Parts: sequence; structure tokens; C-alpha cells
Amino acid sequence: MDQIKRFDFDMKPKKEKFFLTPLAYLLSFPTVWKRRLKVNKVNMKGLKPPYILLCTHHAFIDFKVTTAAIFPHRANYIVAIDGFIGREWLLRNVGGIGKRKFTNDTKLVKQIKYSLEELKYIVAIYPEARYSLVGTTAILPDSLGKIVKLMKRPVVVLNMHGNYLSQPVWNLKERKNRIAADMTQIITQEEIEGLDVLEINRRINEAFVYDEYAWQKENRIKIDFKDRAKNIHKVLYQCPSCLKEHEMDSDRHEIWCNHCGKRYEMDVYGELKATEGVTEFPHIPDWYEFERQQVKKQLLEGTYRFEDEVKIESLPNAKGYIPLGDGYLKHDEKGFVLTGEEMGKPLELIKEPLALYSLHIEYDYMGKGDCIDLSTFSDTYYIYPKTKKNVVTKLHFAVEELYKIEKEKLKK
Repeated sequence: MDQIKRFDFDMKPKKEKFFLTPLAYLLSFPTVWKRRLKVNKVNMKGLKPPYILLCTHHAFIDFKVTTAAIFPHRANYIVAIDGFIGREWLLRNVGGIGKRKFTNDTKLVKQIKYSLEELKYIVAIYPEARYSLVGTTAILPDSLGKIVKLMKRPVVVLNMHGNYLSQPVWNLKERKNRIAADMTQIITQEEIEGLDVLEINRRINEAFVYDEYAWQKENRIKIDFKDRAKNIHKVLYQCPSCLKEHEMDSDRHEIWCNHCGKRYEMDVYGELKATEGVTEFPHIPDWYEFERQQVKKQLLEGTYRFEDEVKIESLPNAKGYIPLGDGYLKHDEKGFVLTGEEMGKPLELIKEPLALYSLHIEYDYMGKGDCIDLSTFSDTYYIYPKTKKNVVTKLHFAVEELYKIEKEKLKK
């Protein structure tokens, strides 16, 4: 592994090659026209690059919406390293900037600065760092305000609507619903010098609020796709009736508990209704947040713990994944401990609670199963639990809530 060439994070960003721009438009505009995209621009009059564009993150169509929203300008996009697999040349030449998820990367700060100051480009950042799990805002890093303050450039937020509904991360079959976006300059060039980091983060977090299911209901977006609830149990893993975890299942427009038999139907406007008895959570994000609170309770009571045998893959560069065989993953109030072997040498990766404010997870990633990934500066490990099912959503809750608990201890 020491001899394997690592992804080059020092390579400077590039302006998009002129011959690739028509291709970007060809891949983007027909899709967003078909979805009847409407971009509502607020406080954008007269604003020209360079500026920082912070985008919500729902599905692959996000990049096409962003292309349309910033037209006729182009951008440098921050892209996770797995996005570069098999297409590094292409992504670098359309302006891609590589990043490992959930790492404090000082090199990225330099790349953003270079893009803004030297290339005079828009820098598009998706700070949630993963597709929304349930159509609501993910936790944003506190460091975002520091980066914005350091760059001294205007900040625009692109808050997209309908993208998640068209292709939720737990079921990637596309729906045909319409989409929209709000594009708002939340910090002007004149304001940036006078704002502190707390105020910058407050404005960003306020502008990032979204709820796809509420938007669907308010706008009467009818989605009669027959498999609209299939695999939603990957996110809604705990039964709100009997409280049993990891016994939920789903298919077509229904989700049910295999332990107590409670069953719910999802209607064409994204609401749930129990087939019998009380509907605990008609609004899907409320069920999701209920699960979060259950995990927080376990952490505070000292009863939370995860252990399992895992399959491990390494991603040192953009050439693809390297199988590392079997290992063992443990997560508790002390954080993650991953052990295994790396080409004949012992592998041990420790991530303490304050090292991760959130966790990147995938559902049935490339047909290989649910996984989490943990990164160092030189490698990313994709970790697949072998015996425990539907656990990665709970792991992500535990990481986020543990971070909050430990951060609060530091304050005190």
C-alpha cells in the first residue's frame, strides 16, 4: 500500500475546457427543462463571479440544476474522491476539485482561494457532503463560516426543491416530478468584512433549511410511482409502535414492522398512514428525528454500542477500490475503532468523537451492501457490516449526537 500512488490534492483547479462546456450544457439543460425547473433568484442582480456558491445536496440531478442556475457562468466544483473514479481527467478538466469526506483539509482551503482569486470562478460547494437521507437539511460544519470569512467573497445559497423526491438516496429509480430552486445572495461583498463567523454560520444555516416532504405537500406534487416507499426502511429502521430496531421492511407503497406487524402506507403526496391503529408519524422526517432522539437517549444512558465483522475496501486514488478483506468495526462513546489487515500489515484506524461531526453512509453501494466510509488524509476506507442489517443510519445518528455531546462537555 505504501507504493500505491495517492490522489493528488495539490493539483491546482482548472477552468473548464472550452470544448467541454457544450457537453455540460447538453447533459444538463434537457433534463431540467423536462422537469420544468424554475429558479427564483433573490438579491442576485449585478452579482458576477467570483463568489462562493453553497448548494443543498439531494441527488445527482443537483449538478444539472446548478449548471442551469449559474448560466452563463461556469464553476469549480468540490467533488468527493469517489466521484473521480474512472473519470479523473474529465472531472479535473470541467473544474472539479477533489476532497475526502469529513476530513479537515487545509489543502482544500488553498484550492478554493486559488479558484476565487486566480481563476475568478464561482466555487460550488455541497457542504452537507452527502445526499439528504430523508429530504431534510443535514448538519453543516462550523468551519464553513471560517472559510467564508477567510475568502472575503460574496456568498450565494442554492436551495433546491424536488430533487430528493425525484431520486431519494434509498431508492434511486427516478420519479418524474417537477423541480425548483431558490438562489439567494446571503452575504454581499460589502458585508463580508463586518460579519463575524457566528453570524455567517447563522445566515448559512437559515438559508439551508428545507423539507422535501413539506414542499411536496404544500405544492401538491403527486408522485404515484408504484415503488415510492420501497427501501425507505433503510432510513426508517425503528418501529415507532413497538420500538424494535432493524426489523422494518418495505416494498411498493408500504413500510411495515416484521416484529409487531404494524404497517403504514405512503400516499402520492408523501404522507404516511397506518393501515390499522394510530399513525405515529404521518410526516416522514418526524419519524427520522424520533430515531435520532432514541439514539441520543442510548448515548446518554450509556447503553449505545455497535460491533460487527466487516468487509473493508480502500480508495487511495481515483483508479478504484482495493479489497482489503475482513476486519472488525466497533463504535461506542469513545468513537470508532476499525481493525483489519492492509496488504499483510496490521490496520488500525481510530476516530474519536470530536474527529467526526457527521458520517458518510451509503445504501447498497454498487450492489455490495450498506456501508460507511472513514477517511484519513491519504486513504478512504469503505466498510460493509457483514452480519447486522440496516444499521448505517443509526451509526450516522450516533456519530452526530456523540459529537454534540462531547462538544457540549468542552464548553462546560
